[in-house]
Amino acid sequence: MPPTPDVGPVAEDAGSLEPIAPGVWVWLGTDGRGRPGPNVGVIVEDDGITLVDTVAAPSAARALNNRLQRFGVPIRRVVYTSSHVESVGGSAVFWMAARYGRPQTSALLEQPVPVEAYRRLVPGYAHDYDEEFATRPVSHVVDAAAWLTPLVCAVPVRGHQDQNLVVLVPSAGVLFGGAVVPFGTTPNAYDGDPEAWADTLGELRDQAPVVVPGVGPVGGPDRLTAVQAYLYAVTDADGDPRRIPDGPWDDWTDRDLDEVNVERATRLAGDDHGVPAAMLRRLGLA
Repeated sequence: MPPTPDVGPVAEDAGSLEPIAPGVWVWLGTDGRGRPGPNVGVIVEDDGITLVDTVAAPSAARALNNRLQRFGVPIRRVVYTSSHVESVGGSAVFWMAARYGRPQTSALLEQPVPVEAYRRLVPGYAHDYDEEFATRPVSHVVDAAAWLTPLVCAVPVRGHQDQNLVVLVPSAGVLFGGAVVPFGTTPNAYDGDPEAWADTLGELRDQAPVVVPGVGPVGGPDRLTAVQAYLYAVTDADGDPRRIPDGPWDDWTDRDLDEVNVERATRLAGDDHGVPAAMLRRLGLA
């Protein structure tokens, strides 16, 4: 990417910036079609801003960037909680920031950009994924818990992928779960491990009283318990999505991902780490 400021279209109704605690905010994003979309954590300190993820597309990231001008300090750090487009799609907008991510995220972002898959995954921002679309690579690899600033601690976890990050702001009692924590929508474990993911959510439950998900409204540890229970149910379904019992997830969106998640769990039980055929069908690749 050239060392010049990002310019381009700005999405309308891309989200809203809401306070959580002094110096701690959340951008409650949309998916470009009016539904909740990727959120972004915003931690403001004297030297600059730390972002947790970058939304899914440049036009949405520009809307966020415009709102962040109110703080009068630069965006110095971006933490990628995963390599998925919902975490990194807007990264080119924040071109001057240091970018923190796991080794797996770093390796995957060095691969060719699957723009056709992105258009199917995020249809509300499909117009953003043109020939010029690119993400920004990881500049700082995080493979152990690390204080990035006096307020911000990046913590390695796993489950959504083999390697993820979450961010703790202990002084504010806030956990930014990013890709690891969806609220109100069905998790997508197509390249993850549902059982390990559930275990991770149990470990995170006691870390902070306020939990900011990657998608959905801000909540508390009880909502982590619901996502954990769903993922354990996926693991216990023995290859049949119909065996997932009734639960809090009955009101979640994207329940067609049950098929993807159950197939992934079944494949892992047989030591098969391939992408589920159900996911390939969603991407038009099968």
